[in-house]
Parts: sequence; C-alpha cells; structure tokens
Amino acid sequence: MSKIAIIGGGISGLSIAQLLKDKNDITVYESDSRPGGLIKCERINGNLFHRTGGHVFNTKRQDVLNWFWEHFSKEEFTKIERNSVISLPDREIIPYPIENHVYMLNDIILQSFIDDMLSLYHKKDINPANFDEFLRDKFGNTLYNLYFHPYNYKIWRKDLTKVPLSWLEGKLPMPSIEEIMYNNIKHVEEKKFVHSSFFYPQNGGSQFIADRLAKNIDIKFNSKIEHLDFKYQKWYFENDIYDKVIFCGNIKQLPTLLEDQIDLSSYKSKIHELDYHGTTAVFCEIDKNDYSWIYMPDKEHLSHRIICTGNFSKLNNSDNKLTASIEFTDKISKTDIAKNLKKIPFTPKYLTDHYEKYTYPIQNQKTRELITLLKDKLKKSNFYLLGRFAEWEYYNMDAAIGAAIDLNNSIK
Repeated sequence: MSKIAIIGGGISGLSIAQLLKDKNDITVYESDSRPGGLIKCERINGNLFHRTGGHVFNTKRQDVLNWFWEHFSKEEFTKIERNSVISLPDREIIPYPIENHVYMLNDIILQSFIDDMLSLYHKKDINPANFDEFLRDKFGNTLYNLYFHPYNYKIWRKDLTKVPLSWLEGKLPMPSIEEIMYNNIKHVEEKKFVHSSFFYPQNGGSQFIADRLAKNIDIKFNSKIEHLDFKYQKWYFENDIYDKVIFCGNIKQLPTLLEDQIDLSSYKSKIHELDYHGTTAVFCEIDKNDYSWIYMPDKEHLSHRIICTGNFSKLNNSDNKLTASIEFTDKISKTDIAKNLKKIPFTPKYLTDHYEKYTYPIQNQKTRELITLLKDKLKKSNFYLLGRFAEWEYYNMDAAIGAAIDLNNSIK
C-alpha cells in the first residue's frame, strides 16, 4: 500500500480520498475545522446558507454518476427540474434560456432579433476566437446587448474578448439558429442545457455531501500545511513520511509550499499572475416564488444572480419563509450590500453574508499549457494537482469528482 497525503478536504480531496482509501494508506489534511471547501453550508436562524454558490449534483458522465450513487441513496435526494428565469432591467421575468423565449419580449426587440438570426444564418464558417465573439456569433447583437454581455461582465469583470472559449467548454449553450427559431415558434421548453435537472439532498444541502464523503477517512482538521520536505523520493511533513502527495489547495501556494524542494523558478511569476475572482454571497429572505436561479443583467445593481436554495428543499427554510443567496463578484461592503439589496427584485431581507476570496479561476489562452507543464514536472516527484484552484479549472461538483476519477485511474 502506498502512503498518500491529500492536502485539502473539499469535494476534490474527499473524492480522491474515497477512491484511493481501499488500496492505500490515506491521510487528508484540512485547514478548516470541517470538510467541504467551497461547498460548505451553515445554519442561520434555522435556515441553510450555502456560503459560496448553491451547489447541486448533476452529471453527463456515467462513471461519475455510478460512483456518486455508490456513496449515497437516491432516497436521500430530491430530483428537481431547473426553473431558472432572467429578471430584465424593467423587472420583466423571462424564462431561461433567453434565446428560446424572445417571443415574450416587445416587438422592437423581437424584430431586431429576427434580423440578427437571418444575418447570422447566411454567414459561413463562423469560428469565434474568444467568449465575446462566441456570444455575438451565436445569439446576435440584440441578445448580446440585452443580456449576454451585461450579465457575463457582472460575473467576470473582464473584457470578454480576453476570455478563451476552451475554459468554458461544457458550460455554454450551443443551439443552432434553426433550433433557436423553432423553439421560439413552437414555445419549446429546452431541457438539454447543463443542469436542466439536478439532485439535491433533502437535508443539509451540499454540506451533507461533504460530511458523507468524509466518513471513514483519516482527516486531520485545523492542519494548515505551509511547507513540505522532499528527499529520497519521499515527502516529509507533520512528522510523517509519504510516497505521494495530492494537492487540492490553491496553486498560488505552491512556490512557498515547495520552496527549496522543487525548482519552480520558471513558473513562479506565471502562477502569481493567474487571474481569479471571489464572491460575496448575501443570504436573505426573499418573496416566495417557484424559481431555482434568477439571473440579473440589470446594470442598476452589482449582483448577477439569486440562487433560491430555499426552493431546493423545504428543510432549508425555517418559519415558512423562503431564503436565497444573492451573489456579488468580489468583496462588497455591508453599506454597499444594503444599497444594492434595495434595487434587487423579490424584496430581499438581509440575514448574513460570506466573502470567499477565491471562487472563480479565470484562464487565458496560455493557462492550460502552464498547468500541463507544471503537472508533468511535479508528478515526477509523486506530487499531483487536483481541484478547481489546483488545476485552475472552472469545475462544478461533478467535474471535480470526474477529475478525481481520472487522476485515480492514472496513478493507481
């Protein structure tokens, strides 16, 4: 049996620990007092608060699905049909995705949209080079200006021409012009987009998932690893010796963590320059509704979406009220939170908030090449990278589990 240390007890660290534990001696080091990483939840006045986002489970990978249900019972979950909407600047509510529901907008927008579709239909060999071009070439300037650009700029706070398409692969709608027009004419409810349905724990939210995956794993909590020693092809730290290390933390920690052990001098500045955003999740009571996600392109306030986690499970709410997380990019002060809540639909009433410095990794055209070279270098010393900020990938929960399965297959 190999002795393996896993640094980080989020979904990636817990998944790879479960995958490896039967044939290896596994120890997980977690800096916090409980597992979960970005999927941690807590109770506020009896209401369940997802501290970062609103994590649900859904996957198109059969191996991920099979593995997940080996650890959970379907009776512990509810399958939910996603009911997402877009709240436009005049607070008009349009079902998501917007490109399927343009017939609900006013005649001026509708005519402009039709003109866009006809123009795009006659273009040949469209090959967008970046996220901005993709949005224009796929949906036309009318929807780009009304929704796609203001909404995505709120999230990424970045020139969308600098965002590579490869980074968002699998997360973007890819309908043809024919499909968009047909769906509008026939009023088709699209169910093929990512997370059109999902599984959600009946009690405890994503913290329930983290707590279950932490079972039967040797986890050392409150253990912040600041330096590793490497000699004779072994890793030494915390008064122990390991054959392999799987790092599920933040890649920006590596130059300090591995200082004088592995030469990262040629990577140090590039790692430092990796771009990212944090989020402020503001937990609120809101007006009762039937929605799951509410997307908000309105420039009058800074928030980009409301995640109605209270609609995912009745046990997420207390006192027959509905709770939700309102998400802002990066840190926002209590004063600015109060000002913005007054401008946001569904009458949000503040309960608490949580700022997470690292939430969204942002790639450029060279990021994946950098990570691949770094992985190749590190694995020669039995050191592996896994997870959203270790690999600098925009992983959802299922993608993180899938990456853990792939790593397990490659090193076992």
